[in-house]
Amino acid sequence: MKSVLLVDDDLEFTDIACRIIEYLECEVFSAATLKEAKQWLDTQHFDHVLLDFMLPDGSGLHLLDHINVNGISTQVTMITGHPSVKNAIAQICSTEIGHLTKPIDADDLKQVLCNAGGNNLPNKNKTQSHALYFDCLIGESSTMKDMYRMIERVAQTDANIMLLGESGVGKEMVAQAIHNASKLSGQRVSVNCGAIPKDLIGSELFGHEKGAFTGANAQKKGVFELAQDGTLFLDELTEMPIEMQPNLLRVLETQTVTRVGGTKSIDVNCRVISATNRSVEEIAQNKVLREDIYFRLAVFPISIPPLRERKEDIALLAQYFLNDMNKQNKSSLALTDLDMALLMAHDWPGNIRELKHTIHRAFIMADLQENKLVFPASFDSPFSRATQAPANANPPPQILSPHAPVTPPPVNTRLSADTAVGTTIEELEKELIYKTLASVDGNKTNAAKILGISTKTLYNRLNSYEQTH
Repeated sequence: MKSVLLVDDDLEFTDIACRIIEYLECEVFSAATLKEAKQWLDTQHFDHVLLDFMLPDGSGLHLLDHINVNGISTQVTMITGHPSVKNAIAQICSTEIGHLTKPIDADDLKQVLCNAGGNNLPNKNKTQSHALYFDCLIGESSTMKDMYRMIERVAQTDANIMLLGESGVGKEMVAQAIHNASKLSGQRVSVNCGAIPKDLIGSELFGHEKGAFTGANAQKKGVFELAQDGTLFLDELTEMPIEMQPNLLRVLETQTVTRVGGTKSIDVNCRVISATNRSVEEIAQNKVLREDIYFRLAVFPISIPPLRERKEDIALLAQYFLNDMNKQNKSSLALTDLDMALLMAHDWPGNIRELKHTIHRAFIMADLQENKLVFPASFDSPFSRATQAPANANPPPQILSPHAPVTPPPVNTRLSADTAVGTTIEELEKELIYKTLASVDGNKTNAAKILGISTKTLYNRLNSYEQTH
């Protein structure tokens, strides 16, 4: 595995870039200052260094000197915030030094990291075969494998199970997996406790006799009876009205039901799997579930990890959904490396459900001539934008730094012949800063964005220049 050192003080850019680099099957380390970068280079070998031009404690070219003086064997690519700045740097750097300009996308990083050094990526365009665990679950991450082991254990018992997890993580699929692993003779019956009208919950769960209430024109079996010798899945259990829960508790304790309007007790035998998107703490604090029912149903609780905690599985799930759509529509659309990188960079607050819908939309909007999916400009939903703090907001598909939105006039940073030879790093840096400021009429905020540094770093540089006069 290729090792990469990313040296950049832009934390947002570093976070997203590291995700992409990891997706490209490289081991990545990061440093925000020259000092940190030198410490890494003095203690560990790196195949590639991605180096920002301006850092809080000096120029990235100082680190380049450190690499050359100490005979450190590594490939270096300079990162700059503006194309014209890149041109100026290129004049004094070796032709072996690569250059990238922010914003950087996954294809740029792939070309730099994979073409220099022969790191071959697996072909993500090929249709992959997916291992279906218990005939319905996909995932090779460690958290999923831990859950598979729990399912195998509990499936051999008759214990009631409570599934805990965010909306969209696949609780119903896990319930199906448990049912499949149990090899029960009965069927799996599902009911959404939050979707049943309050006055019909008793009828839905326990059944009713003919004439029990207006509209009861025939006898009806409840879900407990229908799930005889099988599995009853109570989805969104905590949405059941609290006043109806004593009736549920009685069935759990006695293993019998009495239909609405009836007098006869009917024996029932089924495993109950319940599910909720509330945490255990929220259940207790908000008192949405009776304590005695919780202990009856949560004999064996299973927490299902959100998709952001098992990003290794995103590629498998995305390809599985696409394969299914290709099969249904007799098409052969493919996910590119860039597509996969964009999917990996998103946090998926809607989890697997959101991922599936995103693939479906891209499939509908696909470019059939190019045979590729077309994804939206941003994966953010109105819900994620409304609920997430700006610091945790999902990044756009491209690796955008805060400097990217500014489009100033071009900076004339081409060095003359007398300055290109023998120019010190400090002099070059000073010239670039002053020319950039001149191009934006002295606006320091815009100049800092163009140069790829913070406004504070720019002010520090300017103050140091004034003190030397």
